[in-house]
Amino acid sequence: MVLGLDANRRAVLRTVRGMSSGEESKKKGHMKSIENTLLVSVRSIIERARKHVHSVANAVLLESYWQIGKLIMEDEQAGLQRAGYGKGTLKKLSQQLTMEFGKGFDERNPNNMRAFYLAFPIWDAVRTELSWTHYRILSRLADPSKREHYLGHCGHVGWDSRTLQRNINSMYFERAISLPAKDEPQQPVHHIKDPYIFEFLNIPVAPKIREGSLESSIIDHLKHFLLELGKGFAWSMGSRGMDG
Repeated sequence: MVLGLDANRRAVLRTVRGMSSGEESKKKGHMKSIENTLLVSVRSIIERARKHVHSVANAVLLESYWQIGKLIMEDEQAGLQRAGYGKGTLKKLSQQLTMEFGKGFDERNPNNMRAFYLAFPIWDAVRTELSWTHYRILSRLADPSKREHYLGHCGHVGWDSRTLQRNINSMYFERAISLPAKDEPQQPVHHIKDPYIFEFLNIPVAPKIREGSLESSIIDHLKHFLLELGKGFAWSMGSRGMDG
């Protein structure tokens, strides 16, 4: 009888220990879940803050450069009425700025700021989500319609500055078969070009190209391929034929 009680007692103790162990395990799992949730929340706040700081800093930089460009133009227009005014003014300005503020103010940069203001004389038309490198490239375009076209694509499609420069070099604007009129919403047809240029596929120029070779090269250079096609195109894995 005593042995039976001891056996029952041991069984109860094992059950209690098992329950305690299970509860402890659940508690640890719950704590870990709370820690993970806390980490995700804190990480999200930090990432948002960093993006906000970068966005604000970029907007302030662009507005500063735009204002400097405006001042240079106003001084230049007034200077045309003064004897001896010329290119030496910007050179002297860049030297003084470099002495005071360090790198970033060589003679070329004030010229870029001047070009920036000339290309975008209305500050509200400047898209502050784009970088200074974007605007340096865009400001070199003499044709306002081309400039607006490329500016719109940078904003809507999300071209980085390298993609912008590549598309200007490959005459992306000139190859579009149809362009939207002013204030007209972009349609799929506005993203179709003739011809398409796939120089990044490294395929020898030939009248006929095997579909297998083209598809293989496209997969190897998928990002550049989709950028060349333009907005609204995506790649579905699995071969159905390029014209299917």
